[in-house]
Amino acid sequence: MGNINLLEEELTRDLFVDLLMPEWKDCDDIKISILSGGITNKLYRVTSEKGDLAVRIYGDKTELFINREYEAETMQKVSDLGISPKLIKYLPQYKVTIIEFITHGITLKNPDFLKEGLREKIINPIIRLHNSNIVLPKLFNPLKEIKHMYKILNNDIKANYPEFKIVETIEKLDKVFNKINISENEYTPCHNDLLAENFILVKEGYEHLYSEPLYIIDWEYGGMAPRYYDIADMFQEILVGREVEKSFVEYYCEGKNFEENLYYVEMFKPFPDIYWFLWSLIQQNISTIEFDFYNYGKAKYEHAQENLEYLKNEYNIKL
Repeated sequence: MGNINLLEEELTRDLFVDLLMPEWKDCDDIKISILSGGITNKLYRVTSEKGDLAVRIYGDKTELFINREYEAETMQKVSDLGISPKLIKYLPQYKVTIIEFITHGITLKNPDFLKEGLREKIINPIIRLHNSNIVLPKLFNPLKEIKHMYKILNNDIKANYPEFKIVETIEKLDKVFNKINISENEYTPCHNDLLAENFILVKEGYEHLYSEPLYIIDWEYGGMAPRYYDIADMFQEILVGREVEKSFVEYYCEGKNFEENLYYVEMFKPFPDIYWFLWSLIQQNISTIEFDFYNYGKAKYEHAQENLEYLKNEYNIKL
């Protein structure tokens, strides 16, 4: 069964026990359900009297831009830090990662970030991550990553999208990046994919069962990166107004050097959008998952153009 492609199979009890968790072979009450929300991977929840697990089966050809060895090491380190669920198993031969499922958790949505009472809970694990001394195996230089994604799209996949000014946009990002001028030795551990659904809030009344009130999941893109990029990426995912963004930055910098922190976050805002725009066009060509990657990416591209225009007007950046 070593050659089986779980991406093309329904995860049954027999497959789960035989391939992934033989430790559960004596369990009579194994329940398997599909988890929604994944646009790269297939996700399952598996429960029994022995535990509650999330099983992630890697999407087709995701190895083009994700190093799974790096991801597993990152997951172990952030789990040890206490900001992410426990890594149960990494099974590269089956293209599977298994983690602890937060049984009493709520997956956040964009409107949750408008709730002022949640903002400190949301930002605290990010602060802990950025200020930790852990070293993640991947170096995530935003500009180099964007150029790498374009190389995959243009050279490897040979997909052409003349309706977008990709080369011209990357040239503009080059200018912004030079203006930012943060060296790689200043990078901190970052998540780099802080969309709302990657935050799991422990339900009220169950906090005593967990060491933390909120956990961050999905570390495929985690690595050493500029801390401001991580916050900018979150803002470009949750799409809240500027006043809410400023509130998050206030919490993040704890009132110190607010204007400087806000400046760098805003300078980085076009970068994640172009990264995920290119990612979307790649996925449109390789993914077997039903999702409108083209229009998802198009929206990212348009947001990036708006933010580049904002930087030109607000900070007099010559593009």
